[in-house]
Amino acid sequence: MNRIIKYFPELNSTQRQQLLKIEPLYKDWNSRINVISRKDIENIYIHHVLHSLAIAKVISFAKNTRILDVGTGGGFPGIPLAIFFPYCKFTLIDSIGKKVIVAHEIAQSLALENVKVLKTRAEELDGEYDFVITRAVAPLPTIANWVQKLINPGGLNQLPNGIIALKGGDLNEELASFKRDLTKWDIENYFEEEYFEGKSIIFVPRK
Repeated sequence: MNRIIKYFPELNSTQRQQLLKIEPLYKDWNSRINVISRKDIENIYIHHVLHSLAIAKVISFAKNTRILDVGTGGGFPGIPLAIFFPYCKFTLIDSIGKKVIVAHEIAQSLALENVKVLKTRAEELDGEYDFVITRAVAPLPTIANWVQKLINPGGLNQLPNGIIALKGGDLNEELASFKRDLTKWDIENYFEEEYFEGKSIIFVPRK
């Protein structure tokens, strides 16, 4: 938690209290419904919360931005970002019911009125969003095929509307089809922890 405050000193007291509650909430739920590995639950603030908040290092979402978290699992990256951007609207979706239950209950416990959690697949969803965010769900071309119809053209942010994905490893083959229509940031340029070596944030604008 101290490392999060180190990287994001602008967090207010409400946000800090919400973030402090994350570990006990997830440990409690994880003991009943396993959504995070035992190894990762002990490193939840680095491996999950800080990783999610890396997106906040490359974009500061404007007020009322609508964001869809595809394959949210237990609520990442959507829940930490919803804490960081309380004036934006987040929809978190996953096809696995037990994960949706956990994400919903934790959002409720944190009093995140800007979060809605749904059990559905992106391919089956209707709606209009400014950004789609995702973390380790599927190859980016697959995600793009799922969500392009859900992303509005234009936008109010410093980036045009599109997809923001947290990725790791060698991405050359996965990203080849996008050619120059993407932006890549290395997370290790923002966070010094070894965990973030080789991890990236990828932005693809709406076609």
